[in-house]
Amino acid sequence: MTIPKLSPSPESYPESLTFAELGLNAALRKALPTRLKHPTRVQQLAIPAILAGRDLLALSQTGSGKTFAFGLPLLQILWQQIAVQTTAKSVPAAKPLALVLVPTRELALQVSEALHALASQLSTSAPLNIQLLCGGVALEQQLADLSAKPQLVVATPGRLLDLCTQSHISLDAIKHLVLDEADRLLEMGFWPDMQKLMAMMPKRKQTLLFSATLPEALDSLAGKLLTNDPLKVEASTRNAVVGEIEEQLYLVNKGSKAQALIALLKQYQWPQVLVFISARDDADAIAKRLVKAGINAAALHGEKDQTVRSQTLADFKADRIQVLVATDLMARGIHVDALPVVINLDLPTSAPVYVHRIGRTARAGAKGLAISLVCHGEMPNLTAIRNLTARALPLVFLADFPVTDKPSEKIIDGAENKVIPKRPPRDKQANRRSINKHSVKAFKGKR
Repeated sequence: MTIPKLSPSPESYPESLTFAELGLNAALRKALPTRLKHPTRVQQLAIPAILAGRDLLALSQTGSGKTFAFGLPLLQILWQQIAVQTTAKSVPAAKPLALVLVPTRELALQVSEALHALASQLSTSAPLNIQLLCGGVALEQQLADLSAKPQLVVATPGRLLDLCTQSHISLDAIKHLVLDEADRLLEMGFWPDMQKLMAMMPKRKQTLLFSATLPEALDSLAGKLLTNDPLKVEASTRNAVVGEIEEQLYLVNKGSKAQALIALLKQYQWPQVLVFISARDDADAIAKRLVKAGINAAALHGEKDQTVRSQTLADFKADRIQVLVATDLMARGIHVDALPVVINLDLPTSAPVYVHRIGRTARAGAKGLAISLVCHGEMPNLTAIRNLTARALPLVFLADFPVTDKPSEKIIDGAENKVIPKRPPRDKQANRRSINKHSVKAFKGKR
């Protein structure tokens, strides 16, 4: 089924548009943070559609306010239902009515805190309970919290499936389902669990998919989930990078990346830097190296205890840690106020992950800097990123770090537009001769 698409031009977003004009009630408008004066583009497009009960696929850049785009209308719908039940003196629903699924614990906590902050400002005569369910948290504590009968649950798929399988929670009353970072949840890593969870929910429900990126290969799957008068809204160009992000890419030797990172950190003394690296072990090693160089740094990845992860992230957000070296655990949805710089110590193999990584800076209209240290072996990754984002992303050299590594294939250096020569072809016959040698003596030349 083709989903009707709504992606108006920027001129159709009047800055003076209010949340009241979107249909948001006075109680929730009063609960909004004072910094939030006007709805963002994705909020303007999504809130009326959600309040109207339509299924929705919403694509919008990182840092554009997607959590409030689905959170505000959901809270209004649920709160109004609770208020009606309270007035009628009927028994509130004993099962959750709305479910927000996210791919990581950190994002689950952030979404839960943001929605709870809004819900806590609403009338206490009709309390709206929100429950966080994710791994790394004591199961006993979560079971105790579930006894409060939450109307809205924010969860990661794995922990929620465990609780459902053990009959600690039922999803058969879910009326509203949100997939935040939907593209990640629809990928094979999560999709089997997602299918099991959705099989436990009613077929008739409102389904909302939100993401900054969505590969075209997932369009069909996303469309199959949306059956109730669905609407696709694109508040920005698909897979687009926020315009306020300045991207700088430096060609360096693979073995020089750590030294280059230290040099940049010491030269510019940024107050806060988020460094992305793909491997967990490398994150720990780099953090230790930074600390040895006199830089206040820490590592964050999925192998760490959840208490340590939560405390490390809290310390970084509170400026008690200057440099956080993280895996892609931090790439999606995590918000750090006014984060000035993101550095990719390596390029991700998945191009959309690059968009999510650098989207941790320049959030909510602020400006930001994204630096990537690229070696010759990462050229295929860079090509994929350029193709996805439709950006030139020229490579330049970093002062005091001459490139001596040789490329394995022809590449164009975007800085000087020169062809870097290919590595000389290997002597395959010589390789085969070497393989057949079994001792040091065998490598002596023929007489």
